[in-house]
Amino acid sequence: SLGHSRLVLQIGRGKVVPEPFSTESFALDVYRYKDSLEEDLQKADLVISHAGAGSCLETLEKRKPLVVVVNEKLMNNHQLELAKQLYKDGHLFYCTCSTLPGLLQSMDLSTLKCFPPGQPEKFSAFLDKVVGLQK
Repeated sequence: SLGHSRLVLQIGRGKVVPEPFSTESFALDVYRYKDSLEEDLQKADLVISHAGAGSCLETLEKRKPLVVVVNEKLMNNHQLELAKQLYKDGHLFYCTCSTLPGLLQSMDLSTLKCFPPGQPEKFSAFLDKVVGLQK
C-alpha cells in the first residue's frame, strides 16, 4: 500500500528465511550477505536498516531516505542514542519492530534533510598535528 514494487531483504544469519517471489506488481528478493551493498543502495528508494553506525552513515552518505529499526535488547543502547540524534537533526526516522508498520504509514520522507558530506581530511590534519607530523 506504500507504492513500492520491489523489496530486497538482507537477512544475515536470520532464522526466518522468506521465500523470494515475483508477480506482475511486486517482487521480493532475499539474500544473506553480499560483499557490497553499493548496488542495492543505488537502486533503493527507501532503506530500512538496523541502527548501526556504519549502516546509517553509508546510507545517509548516498542521500537515501532511511528508517532505522532500533534493537531494544541491546544494553547501553548506542543504536538508540545514534538514531535519536540523527532523527533530531532531521536525517532519518527511527522505530522498533513493533512500531515499524505505523511509522511506514505516517512518515513524510519530504521532511528529511540531506546528510552533510564527511570531511575526513580535517581529522587527518588534526591527528597529524597532535602526533607531531605537521607543524
